[in-house]
Amino acid sequence: MAMHETIKNSSELEFAVFCIENVASKLGVNAEKIFQAFTEQSDILNGYIVPEYEMLHTQSKEYIVNDLLDVMKEKGVRV
Repeated sequence: MAMHETIKNSSELEFAVFCIENVASKLGVNAEKIFQAFTEQSDILNGYIVPEYEMLHTQSKEYIVNDLLDVMKEKGVRV
């Protein structure tokens, strides 16, 4: 499992926002709900998105969104 990391720079911040907004769009919910799901209901933001930034940000939007939906399912995160 990836280490727990916090956002270090504007590129990671922009990527985190991109992830949250696109997952929200795919699920038809507002981004606030996804932010809470990734931070309060789970550690997806700091435990997965940020540590895996180098690998994830090179992928397509569709890949990233589907990957994050899989991670949510694995962690039992509901929105």
